[in-house]
Amino acid sequence: MLRLMKLVLAVIQDADAAALMRALSDQQFEATKLASTGGFLREGNTTLMIGVDDGRLAALQALIGQTCRSRTRLVPARGLTSENEGGVAQEPVEVPVGGAVIFVLGVEDFVKV
Repeated sequence: MLRLMKLVLAVIQDADAAALMRALSDQQFEATKLASTGGFLREGNTTLMIGVDDGRLAALQALIGQTCRSRTRLVPARGLTSENEGGVAQEPVEVPVGGAVIFVLGVEDFVKV
């Protein structure tokens, strides 16, 4: 019987990883955890690879959304101003962090050996 599946790549903040892994396990989702680094804040992230049947995709996305909340944080303004400002110290800026970026890919074949 053909199983329709998706591969979900969820990029989340390290601070949310343990809670999401517990929530996934509680709901019988299996995940592989990979360390990754974000480009903007240059901080550690976690990327989860999750294989899911098409029928459970919406539940998985909802679980990720409930567990990985967005929040704001003050960061140095480096790189956000022009070079013509003569090195004057800039006030930190508030940026959104957290939440999740979710990529959903079709799976042609799935083999567990």
